[in-house]
Amino acid sequence: MSEPNVSELPILKNDPWLEPVAAEITARHDRYLRRLAEIEAAAGSLADFANGYRYYGFNYSPEEKGWWFRDWLPGAKDVYLFGDFNGWDKTGLHLQKDAAGNWSVFLPDVLYGDRLVHGSLVKMLVHGDNGWLERIPSYIRRVVQDEKTANYNGQLWAPAEPFDWRGDDFDIASVGPLLIYEAHVGMAQEREGVGTYREFTENVLPRIKALGYNTVQLMAVAEHPYYGSFGYHVSNFFAPSSRFGTPEELKELVRTAHEMGLGVIMDVVHSHYVKNIREGLNELDGTDCLYSRPGDAGNHPHWDSKLFDYGKGQVQHFLLSNLKYWMEEFRFDGFRFDGVTSMIYHHHGYTEFDSRDKFFDAGVNGDGLLYLTLANRLVHDLKPHAVTVAEDVSGMPGMCIPIPDGGVGFDYRLGMAIPDFWIKLLKDERDEQWNIWEMWHMMTDRLPQVKTVAYAESHDQALVGDKTIAFRLMDREMYDNMDRGVESVVIDRGMALHKMIRLFTISLGGQAYLNFMGNEFGHPEWIDFPREGNGWSHTHARRQWSLSENGFLRYGFLNDFDKAMLALVRKYKVLEMGYAWNLQMDEGNKTIVFNHDDLVFVFNWHPENSLPDYAIQVPFPGRYKMVLTTESKRFGGKGRLDENGRFFSYPHDYEGGCRLHYMQIYNVNRAATVYKRMKG
Repeated sequence: MSEPNVSELPILKNDPWLEPVAAEITARHDRYLRRLAEIEAAAGSLADFANGYRYYGFNYSPEEKGWWFRDWLPGAKDVYLFGDFNGWDKTGLHLQKDAAGNWSVFLPDVLYGDRLVHGSLVKMLVHGDNGWLERIPSYIRRVVQDEKTANYNGQLWAPAEPFDWRGDDFDIASVGPLLIYEAHVGMAQEREGVGTYREFTENVLPRIKALGYNTVQLMAVAEHPYYGSFGYHVSNFFAPSSRFGTPEELKELVRTAHEMGLGVIMDVVHSHYVKNIREGLNELDGTDCLYSRPGDAGNHPHWDSKLFDYGKGQVQHFLLSNLKYWMEEFRFDGFRFDGVTSMIYHHHGYTEFDSRDKFFDAGVNGDGLLYLTLANRLVHDLKPHAVTVAEDVSGMPGMCIPIPDGGVGFDYRLGMAIPDFWIKLLKDERDEQWNIWEMWHMMTDRLPQVKTVAYAESHDQALVGDKTIAFRLMDREMYDNMDRGVESVVIDRGMALHKMIRLFTISLGGQAYLNFMGNEFGHPEWIDFPREGNGWSHTHARRQWSLSENGFLRYGFLNDFDKAMLALVRKYKVLEMGYAWNLQMDEGNKTIVFNHDDLVFVFNWHPENSLPDYAIQVPFPGRYKMVLTTESKRFGGKGRLDENGRFFSYPHDYEGGCRLHYMQIYNVNRAATVYKRMKG
């Protein structure tokens, strides 16, 4: 394949800042084209290349009338298949090895038809350099834990009737700009215990819909042996976690969400895998370099886990097949890729990205970038409107640029600097010291072509050792003073800023918005999964929905504001409008005024200064009405504003013939208000 001219890629034409690294970007893109051509020559298409789950693991052959079982274990010396179907005879079924390192065995119905059935427990006995070990197949579609021994077994999952997807023609493009509700099935219930797919479907999906979110982001879907890992130490990539229920119940969750008009994206973890020998991929064929590089290069130094060798063809095959599996079998509408920064740098992002050279030096993992580009191509080949989101803190050029233009092809990147900013502000600075120019800059400092998911906080800020925004603002006062009849200046401040921070973030920070479940109403305390240190308690691994529903606590006010905020954003298409226009910055009174078309947003961050007859600039002359305010009593505010008032603009002429328009409002402290120009 001929090398393309560096000037041909639109990413370089559109960004002069990248001109000094044009050769590196072109080489990155050309490497992708060469690998794609190799795949297409061998498999026909990238989609066909990603059919690994239809070959490996258990696959039934109607023509041959029996089950084929296969696994890729090139370093193994002997491999056996056993389980309850053969009386747990570990060496009764020996697999045959081919030249590519694939081990296989055929199990005809005539011999095993009444024994190898839906639900049968299975394992492999693998003889390798690390000894004789019982292992779980790499492509297994269900893993269950034995209650007596706590050991995991693979399970043949083959229901008599396939799941009925008829009528499910959902397209996530129909939802418009993403309003994402990040959720964890296991901790989505109020009782102390592990929630289920079915409970989530029945109890949480209606809540998400009623609040106004249009997309569910599911965490911890793929099987993981340690519940407390939040699903980030995956052991079995093709098995939905059995602790939440069956694969069919997960499919029912997705189908029900689609029926409600909700998209469902999966938090996919291809950045690393669990070190466990008994449950996961580590040393599966007896070597330390099956899915990883050998030695220390295969270990993640910060996460106590294993790294994928993204340059290896079989690893690409495994991971791409995994994406297709979740999309085809479970109808996921896309993925939030976890740990992208770790994937694209050998130092895993543990550096300061303070120069352009850092994005193209020896620290860059070109194999990781190649895999992610292939992954984005595959996802959008399968579903053109599917959504991919990169969890990347580095700002690697081209992450959200289309692949034909020279980019990596993600649709969005997470605005990870935004929650970090709010934490620093709340933690380190007094209210009266807040710099409104810095606040504005943080929300708007993004490239126009990089679509950003804005969020004030996610699950990361809710974990033990950190604090949610609500808990940072109100802390122990939340235990005693959230009653609507109790007066508390701490709670008043916390409630006001909680609402303002969210409205500021969603109206300025990006083209999509994310919230972690329960944070919309200020769920108290942290997330602490059951572990030895807390007596294996589920007390803090649940969501106390009743706090927002019982009618006498202030959590309900925050819940209602979140709903109203999303309704405003949807109704007036705020996320579609791009950057806001800065109309006014009043440092002395900590007031920021900006507009999206004929919506005018006023944020008074000052802890004390409330200003009657305060003049604000408006973008157009005319009458304005109030359409949302954090000050409303129905949202727990003090009710100091006339929400039914009408506001009239007036002109002011400046030297040189410039005419601007203003209107006067009551600019109350610690409040945000949105005004809309009235037509007619």
